[in-house]
Amino acid sequence: MADVFADLVGQSRAVGLLRASLDRQRLAPAYLFAGPDGVGRRLAARRFLEGLLAGLEGSSSLRRRLLEGNHPDLLWLEPTYQHQGQLVPASQAEQQGVASRALPQLRLEQVRAVSRFLARRPLEASRCLVVIEAAEAMAEAAANALLKTLEEPGDGLLILLTAAPERLLSTIRSRCQQIPFARLDAVAMAQVLNRLEQASAAGPAASVDPTALLDLAAGSPGALLRHRQQWQSLPQDLAPRLLADSTAPIEALALARDLCEALDLDQQLWLLDWWQWQLWRRDHQPRDQGRIERLRGQLKGFVQPRLAWEVALLELRGT
Repeated sequence: MADVFADLVGQSRAVGLLRASLDRQRLAPAYLFAGPDGVGRRLAARRFLEGLLAGLEGSSSLRRRLLEGNHPDLLWLEPTYQHQGQLVPASQAEQQGVASRALPQLRLEQVRAVSRFLARRPLEASRCLVVIEAAEAMAEAAANALLKTLEEPGDGLLILLTAAPERLLSTIRSRCQQIPFARLDAVAMAQVLNRLEQASAAGPAASVDPTALLDLAAGSPGALLRHRQQWQSLPQDLAPRLLADSTAPIEALALARDLCEALDLDQQLWLLDWWQWQLWRRDHQPRDQGRIERLRGQLKGFVQPRLAWEVALLELRGT
């Protein structure tokens, strides 16, 4: 491989900083990869670790092991759901039939596992490596525990991935070298999507998207793929019913019921994004936007979802 970062598109600033660290072998004990979801932060973490372990030319066998999570000196964490006494990673929730009625979190026991992992002796690499996805999803106790780990990281190396660095403790941010990631321009978006579609059984037909999905993606190929998946999983009539002009209270109440019965919390929050964008494009009413934001906060704040939807729909429809 000529360049370990060759397939990281549209992130020249981040690549320059990471390559300089590897070239000079001046590694920070902790890095904060900050930027929008779906623009390459996870890929950059894998390529950076590959460069650290095998040099800037990389290694195909090591690349495969890192992708499969099959390296004894790498701990990769992501937010989890609590399900039947077990922690289920967010990426495995659907496969294991976990109904996400609450948002996943990075939990105290996960962060404590990081400390134990960093304290052990590495088996193959020169140091133990930890990647924490969606670091902004840490509960308060977990964030405080991570701060203690960052204060005494030993010889290990941590990479935190976040789309919302402002939600992290300032003391955590100050102990990490920040690597900024940006949204992609149209040319880079097309390049990444073409590459993904060539590697996918879905083929180029998947690139035909409703305008709102492209607007919501806002320069993030990963976000566009997620929007496609969410759009295709919606029951056909729900989205049009949200945009209906009916003022009949019984229809608003029925829609709230159907939304909560058909969609889990993650799907409801995604549909809010789509609905908010459609209303703004159609009506440009700041009041409506504010009411949807309040509904989003209620859903995330564990207000009873059906009640929150009922009140919001009745208010927005003037009933």
